[in-house]
This record gives sequence, structure tokens and C-alpha cells, in this order.
Amino acid sequence: MKREYYSASIADFLNSKPDEILSKLVRNNDFTLEQTQRDAWLEEITILHEALSCYQGSVYFEYSIPRMGKRIDVVLLIGPVIFVLEFKIGEKEFTSYARDQV
Repeated sequence: MKREYYSASIADFLNSKPDEILSKLVRNNDFTLEQTQRDAWLEEITILHEALSCYQGSVYFEYSIPRMGKRIDVVLLIGPVIFVLEFKIGEKEFTSYARDQV
């Protein structure tokens, strides 16, 4: 069972165009795609393209957590470190729910 909507090495991610990555995210999304989600994914891709240019590892978008019914926006594996990223694109304040989600 595939747990993520998109995964690639960081090198492959950086060599892919945002529209190519977005198309894979959309194809693997089982829910109604809202404009806000599409825009958030594009912004996340842009941010990560800039931030990851000097790293090697793997990137996973929308990683499903077994038995919890939740998804992590992005998981990065860089060396021996696992980074869990929760984006709040367009938010002006961070609610307690957003902090609990992380």
C-alpha cells in the first residue's frame, strides 16, 4: 500500500517541474481537490525547491499515518534525520489546532 501522494529523491524532486509534481499529487488525491489545496501544494513545492537545493535524501508529500487517519504534509529524509513539515499556507495566525496537528 502506497502511503504518500508523491515521493522522490531530493535530486529528482529538484529536477522536476512544479506542474509535474502537482499532477502526481492530484492523481493520487482521493478527495475533492479544492483550489486552496492546489495553490498550497504549488507554494510548498516552490518553497522546497528553494530550500533543498544543497541536500540529498528523499521527499514525501501527503504521507498517511497508519491507524491515525491523518496525513503529514511533507516528510523529508536527509541523512539520519527525519523532518516532519506541516505547512499553513496563507494563514495569518496559528491556532491551537494547527499546533496540535504538528
